[in-house]
Amino acid sequence: MTEVTLPIPVQAGPRPACFSTEKEQLPYPALAPEIVDSFVLVYFVLEMLIKMLAKGGYGYEGSYLSNPWNKLDLFINSVEMFDYFLVYLGLHLPVCQVLAPMRLISRVTSMRDVVTVLLDISPMLVNVLILYLFVIHIFAVMGVQLWAGQLRNRCFLGENITKYNVSLDSFYMTKYDEQYPFICSPEGMNGMRRCHDVPPYKENGRKCSLNPPQRASGGAIVPTAAGADANACVNWNLLYNVCRSGDHNPHKGAINFDNIGYSWITIFQVVTLEGWSNVMFNVMDVYSFWSFLFFMLVTIMGSFIMMNVCAVVIATQFSDNLGRRQETRAAGEQRAPCLSRGSVGGQIWRPFRARLERVIKSTVFDRMIMFAVLLSILTMAIEHHKQPKKLTEMLRLTNNIFTGIFVVEMVLKLMGLRWTYFKSRNNLFDFFIVIISLWETISKADGRLSVLRAFRLLRFGRLLHFLPYLKKQLLVLKRAMEDAAPLCLIMLFVIFIYSLIGMLLFGNRFDFRTLDGHTDRKNFDTLLWSMVTVFQILTGEDWNLVLYNIMAATSPWAAIYFVALIMTGRHVLLNILVGIVIQGFHNRAHDSSQSPRSSPPISAPKEGSAPTNTNNRCLKRIRRALRWCKEHEEWSFYVFSPQNRFRIFCQRVISHKMFDYTVLLFILLNCVTIAMERPGIDPGSKEKLFLKMSSYVFTAVFLVEMLFKVLALGLLFGSESYCRSSWNVVDGLLVILSFFHILISLASSGNNKMLGIVKVLRLLRTFRPLRVIKRAPKLKLAVEALIASIKPIGNVLLICCAFFFFYAILGVQLFKGKFHTCVGEDIELIINKTDCLSANYRWERKHFNFDSLSQALLSLFVMYSMDGWVNIMYDGLDAVGVDKQPVMNHNQWMLLFFIPFMIMSFFLLDMFIGVMVETFHQCQQNQKRGDEEERIVSQGTVQGKERGGGSLLRPYYESYSRVRRSIHTLCVSSFLDLFMAVIIFMSVLVMAVEHYDQPLFIWKLTEYSHYVFTIILIIEVLLKLVAFGGLRFMQNSWNVLDVGVVLVSLMSIVLHEMRMADVFPINPSILRVCRVLRLAQVLKAKKIRVLLKTVIKTLSQVGNICLLFTFFFFIYAALGVELLGKLECVDEDLCLGINEYVNFKHFGMALLTLFQVCTGDNWSLIMKDALTQCRPGDKGCLDYLSWVTPIYFIAFVVMAQFVLANLVVAVIMQAMDDSNEVQEENNARR
Repeated sequence: MTEVTLPIPVQAGPRPACFSTEKEQLPYPALAPEIVDSFVLVYFVLEMLIKMLAKGGYGYEGSYLSNPWNKLDLFINSVEMFDYFLVYLGLHLPVCQVLAPMRLISRVTSMRDVVTVLLDISPMLVNVLILYLFVIHIFAVMGVQLWAGQLRNRCFLGENITKYNVSLDSFYMTKYDEQYPFICSPEGMNGMRRCHDVPPYKENGRKCSLNPPQRASGGAIVPTAAGADANACVNWNLLYNVCRSGDHNPHKGAINFDNIGYSWITIFQVVTLEGWSNVMFNVMDVYSFWSFLFFMLVTIMGSFIMMNVCAVVIATQFSDNLGRRQETRAAGEQRAPCLSRGSVGGQIWRPFRARLERVIKSTVFDRMIMFAVLLSILTMAIEHHKQPKKLTEMLRLTNNIFTGIFVVEMVLKLMGLRWTYFKSRNNLFDFFIVIISLWETISKADGRLSVLRAFRLLRFGRLLHFLPYLKKQLLVLKRAMEDAAPLCLIMLFVIFIYSLIGMLLFGNRFDFRTLDGHTDRKNFDTLLWSMVTVFQILTGEDWNLVLYNIMAATSPWAAIYFVALIMTGRHVLLNILVGIVIQGFHNRAHDSSQSPRSSPPISAPKEGSAPTNTNNRCLKRIRRALRWCKEHEEWSFYVFSPQNRFRIFCQRVISHKMFDYTVLLFILLNCVTIAMERPGIDPGSKEKLFLKMSSYVFTAVFLVEMLFKVLALGLLFGSESYCRSSWNVVDGLLVILSFFHILISLASSGNNKMLGIVKVLRLLRTFRPLRVIKRAPKLKLAVEALIASIKPIGNVLLICCAFFFFYAILGVQLFKGKFHTCVGEDIELIINKTDCLSANYRWERKHFNFDSLSQALLSLFVMYSMDGWVNIMYDGLDAVGVDKQPVMNHNQWMLLFFIPFMIMSFFLLDMFIGVMVETFHQCQQNQKRGDEEERIVSQGTVQGKERGGGSLLRPYYESYSRVRRSIHTLCVSSFLDLFMAVIIFMSVLVMAVEHYDQPLFIWKLTEYSHYVFTIILIIEVLLKLVAFGGLRFMQNSWNVLDVGVVLVSLMSIVLHEMRMADVFPINPSILRVCRVLRLAQVLKAKKIRVLLKTVIKTLSQVGNICLLFTFFFFIYAALGVELLGKLECVDEDLCLGINEYVNFKHFGMALLTLFQVCTGDNWSLIMKDALTQCRPGDKGCLDYLSWVTPIYFIAFVVMAQFVLANLVVAVIMQAMDDSNEVQEENNARR
């Protein structure tokens, strides 16, 4: 997410050597660290020597150097001793500070196991990363071909301005400088921004409207508006009318496509889904609006598919290898279990204690305590900022009452259980909370100790006894956290290592400041902030801003550090966590399938005695009526019998194919008209009249369809009645609502009271596309699979809500009333709200805050989605007190609130993946069983047909001539594949050499090499045609790809020679990149082939998910246009989410905006702007938008990011399993 405060560089120049500033601040002498380092080195060297003497150096099994971890220790000790020798010579190797912590791995068994498994799966890991980087490289080459030098375009002055006596920059710069530059499209290009779109010049905050004066023939300057207002000013920005290439690229020069290196960095950022929309908007400004198709393809292929393929491979391979290693170790050790029996000494309890023990162990006592816990939680939940004094007094009183209740509970348990009370963890936890509550009450502490009361929420976990399925999900989470403990140690170790590397490379090397003058906290100056920055990069939040600052201050090669960190931490270690969670769900499902399920006894219903004092006549009539209804159950409306001619006619109509096709056509046409709706349509225009009349027509058609089905099938009763199908119920409900919408809209003309109902019914029209589900089998199957996962997803959501609820109450206790700040020009001397208001400044509340439970839940959800959590954390660190001006890093201990929340968020996010994978796996297994049964039925006939023909076929090439046989031998040999791999690889390298402002010889090299490579491809295709024959050649899909590549290469040559590049909206030279697809064929590595087949199978199976995404996006886009279509950015200073490319003005822009929200890029700022720019009471803003807007965005994020996106992971995992099965079958046949 883009920050509100933008980093601005101050004076450059590196600071002194690393860590020198810290050494000056140390309270102990400067030699102390060196003495400690020397002592540590001597210790480990002595340890190494002692082990060598005890085990022997090398040469046999069991010696010191036979263990690879001992070799690592020897290497580290040798490097450190060599560094001491270099220090004696006046040199220094900083790498030793990074190597020293690696000794920890060999000394912690769990960490050593994880690292060993990682090394075991490293071959597959390398293959996955190669394929991942290969995809990035393809798109990077395409970026160079399309947009080399394009992002340098700026609006320059069209004339000399010295004659006007005004100071202007050489090109137009926004107030955000190159953070948000004004990139223009020159004449002849199809970009979205022109120089005439430059905003007006401002003078003293006023927008200027006068044209610049013109020079007359005699040389005098003549004003263009002589009779203008005296307060008017000249719009000097009109002089920026020449669009040409400049010297600067966006974001301090880090983002561009000038050469393959920068293009690779840009595409890598797009694939990580952080800040990718800003890159897309820049390209749309300079090139074409349709450039968004390229970036959507990059995000879908690179992020949703390739990154998830990496996640699936790493997760599955790690889980399998770790399981084998643990089984091997368990089988090797074969230690006898050590049984320890704890004997409880028998004591003679007095009758009072025995009775007291029965009371405290009773269900009634436990329920009463749980009810008290629930009430105490509710009292904490209603606490908020600026609450009435009476409420504060009431909450203080209730807190004392609940404290007394829990003290009585603790005393009773201590009296009844005595020392056995402390053997239970729950009792120890209760004891700790009660003591803290007593301390808070007695000492009348205000604030910090009251925070610990929130831990009382954890006692609510006892209710899990009544929710067994939710308890199973929590057990999976608990097991995953236990299994992930070594991984967390490795992650902490990796963060520490990369933090040290960052300090060595970038520490004190740059000093960027925010707009308020404070140092940017995303730096590597100290160990604490270096680790926080590395953790932030691993979460993916604003890592691109850190990259921009580092590259501007040091070198573009600094991007290697960020790529390595993201690949190691995010793509490898965090994906291992995904595997651990998925394995936990798989084990739970396996255990539940093996455990016998005891069905509860079914008790027969007891028949009561019939009433004797009832009226026999009434009873007989009722029985007769019921009997008649039962006999006529199959009659439609109890009027039309199954043999009725009209009903038979209706049945024939609805069973005809043309009926379904006609209804489907009208549904699709209705979807088109819904997409055409937008708030900006003139109520009196013909378009509005057409949409209104079409709505009436569609409602009438669907009403007739519903009547035909109800008459043919019956409404409620009958074996195949209309309402027995849930899809028919949805259809009927939508039709009835549409009918009522028309009636109310006709009756509400001039009636303001009915207007609200009409608006609500207009929103319900957006759900009409739901009727498509029933008529699209693939979409219906995907929706049914999604419905099957509602129960487990609901349980995960319950866990998340409980987690949010606990942290929200904790956040309210910590930060209520503290997320406010003074907004003004000079706020350095402002201390509190009074000073701010007395200086005529604004005292504003941060949009994401913890002033109440609802605000805290919204802020925590934003953090949970990994978007915007860094800025919320900064606000928490700066918070001083209620109505106090924030101070930078006032309380850094608040990191203990935010960092654990983010760590726990990783586990909860992976729970969604585990649920979707397990649900999809079960649905897939059920489908496979059905397919297997059909295969068994049809297998008998096929085998019977095949028994007759047992003759062996001769090879097709036996009849070839010697020349053709030699050509065939060449085509099937590995030499040709290797040669073509080298040729295509050289072609990729030549394309990668192209760059902006390249010399003439490079242009000639790329052109001539393209001709040579195309000729070689043509020769290869001709040889294979001769070797295999036309029919057999085209039966191979890889050969069809070869023909396609050759045709595309020839087409690019023809279009280039005909000078047709300017005619098409896309440069035809980009077609050359298709040649890279040939590498997929010549990659002979088996594991890479498996990965390629997985990707291809995923793309073939992703149709259902694409339909589901399309359907889901359609409904939300139409709903967004109805709700937020009138929103626009009124104040440019406050809008960082909604702009000309991100809005809901019409259906197309709403789809593009929702896709950006789906990727998680900047969605919290879009929601913030939607709430800020539309306040209750504003013109065009509905009253309920203040609470509907958060629900709209949160529901979309949950469905898109947490459910549907994880369904892609499930599909990839199933495709990977299928590819492995096919590979194993092929190996078995060989």
